[in-house]
Amino acid sequence: MLDRQDEMMAFDPVAATDVIMSALSAEQLAKAKAYTIGSHWLLLWNFVVGALVAVLVLRWGVLVRLRARLERGRPRPNLAAFLVGALFFLLSWLLSLPWSIWADWKREVDYGRSSQPLADWLGQGALSMALSVLLGGLFFMGLYALIRRAPKRWWIWGSGFAGVAIAVMLLISPVLIEPLFNKFTPLPEGPVKVALEELKAKAGIPDARLVMFDSSRQSNNFTANVSGLGGSARIAIADVALKSATLAEVRGVTGHEIGHYVLGHVWRAVVMLVVIAVLGFWLVNRLFAPAARLMGAQGVTGIGDPAGLPVLLTLLALYMLLMTPVMNSNTRISEAEADNYSLNLAREPDGLATALVKTADYRYPYPNRLQEIIFYSHPSVSWRVRNAMAWKAKAMDKAVDSGAASK
Repeated sequence: MLDRQDEMMAFDPVAATDVIMSALSAEQLAKAKAYTIGSHWLLLWNFVVGALVAVLVLRWGVLVRLRARLERGRPRPNLAAFLVGALFFLLSWLLSLPWSIWADWKREVDYGRSSQPLADWLGQGALSMALSVLLGGLFFMGLYALIRRAPKRWWIWGSGFAGVAIAVMLLISPVLIEPLFNKFTPLPEGPVKVALEELKAKAGIPDARLVMFDSSRQSNNFTANVSGLGGSARIAIADVALKSATLAEVRGVTGHEIGHYVLGHVWRAVVMLVVIAVLGFWLVNRLFAPAARLMGAQGVTGIGDPAGLPVLLTLLALYMLLMTPVMNSNTRISEAEADNYSLNLAREPDGLATALVKTADYRYPYPNRLQEIIFYSHPSVSWRVRNAMAWKAKAMDKAVDSGAASK
């Protein structure tokens, strides 16, 4: 007993962190760094490609011609907004497809992050495009209706409309959308399911569903997620994680996802997006006219013209790019809170730490502080492992104090 207490009192979280992180070889770290920095550059290049596509579509004039044709005879502004939006989403997907194949498929395969065949990737991309055509067309039909009815204050009402749309998507996504891309099945019977059901009960959320999904279809990433609202809420664990993780790692990761659910991080994200949308729509309202001239939007009559959608979306894309550090900072706070929740619920600091190391292949674990603030949506893996080891040290101290008090 004395030896055990001495061992607990001698525990060094910094040294323990170094031991856990040493599982990553120099080659793995170099590859992870290259992949991560490349992903950060893609934020800029994706915007550039999207802006060039928008300019091409605008100068082609096809959206203006479609809107003009629909205006002949009886005005049908809602139909015009829907069809013009749907056409732009379709054209945008087709024109940017060569870039997307390289950035979203070949690059992932080259780095070993995915083994998805190109044909399957294209099929899922086409399905995603069809959903964008339908749902994007409906959203912008509603937004342009608000612009027509409240031309001076549409940006206020539009942000509220965006918040409602996000909430609806969160509600229906686990039921109607995610099953189109992956197969979700109940966890198989066994010790993993028993352990995770115990975690749910301990957290006070017995009704939340625990499922496994075939994420290996698209990615080799070690991951899990929480999605849905109310009755549609579920905690989904990737088959990659279940196949390669220990029970302690699965408990640690699931405790993290339960933390997101219990702490209401989804609602925090929705509120933040609404706040961001208010400023974004206001800026679009102010900058639309000069941006339309710069992009060569001939025939676009103003911000209420759905044929100007490429201008509106380009401005929003630029704004969201500049807001990346703000959104990432908010997400990092939620991720750190979910880690701490898992540590207190599952009490698996070693399991959580070693699971986090498995994500370092696609999140370089040693960014400098500026890189982390701007680009990282999660705290660095090295920080998170150190946080878990610091929690373990405190738990050991409490155990020693408790043992001494009981004597």
